[in-house]
Amino acid sequence: MPIPPEVTGEEIDPDVRQELMSLPKGLAEDVSRNLVMVAQLIDEDPEKAYGYSRVALRLASRVAAVREAAGFAAYATQKYSEALAEFRAARRMSGGVELWPVMADCERGLGRPERALAMAGEPEVQKLDKAGQVEMRLVAAGARRDLGQLDAAIVTLQSPELASSAVHPWTARLRYAYADALLAAGREREAREWFAKALEADKDGATDASDRLAEMDGVEFVDAFDESDDDVENESEESGVVEVDDIDDEDDEDERDGDKG
Repeated sequence: MPIPPEVTGEEIDPDVRQELMSLPKGLAEDVSRNLVMVAQLIDEDPEKAYGYSRVALRLASRVAAVREAAGFAAYATQKYSEALAEFRAARRMSGGVELWPVMADCERGLGRPERALAMAGEPEVQKLDKAGQVEMRLVAAGARRDLGQLDAAIVTLQSPELASSAVHPWTARLRYAYADALLAAGREREAREWFAKALEADKDGATDASDRLAEMDGVEFVDAFDESDDDVENESEESGVVEVDDIDDEDDEDERDGDKG
């Protein structure tokens, strides 16, 4: 797949570059450039990102960072079985636990929420940092909802991190998930309160909390330019319908002709 010439591979994360040093220099550069493309495209065009990840995987399948990138690209395109296989491979190579929550979410994607819940109770969770533990809690709550256990999902999200007034990178998503679970359980007043709290913490627009609040308040957004108005106007002209202004103009002309007579 073509890569823009301005992408050199130097943009790669230093830790990943360190992993790639085990490869011959030219090969490491090719892999780096493909991984940069994965990172740049995974949100806006996940299918293209997936394509670049497959190239990197063919070039360096024995590098944990490459397997991890391939896993996230597959995950972004909802290829959950493939993503899970790549994450497992990356974990075996690196020995870390950072991928545990996303692996559990792959189990959800594969229709196995019970397995995701089982993973939430494994010792690996205790080895995660705070962000990872919050992510695991979000996955577990999602699994509860998959099983129709709304009250259990709400309880799962109730935690010191949710109650804290401090704002962290994961705060908005945690509050949003709690609000959404409350709304699903019919607790609208509380849900609105937590959507507002999510919006307050969401400085990067990671959630659509503002839209959800507007929806709950009955606010409808109308485009400034409505193509339907143009369609009506065009249809009127084509069917011979005369606008009111045109009638007025014709009446004025008749009056002027009468004055001349």
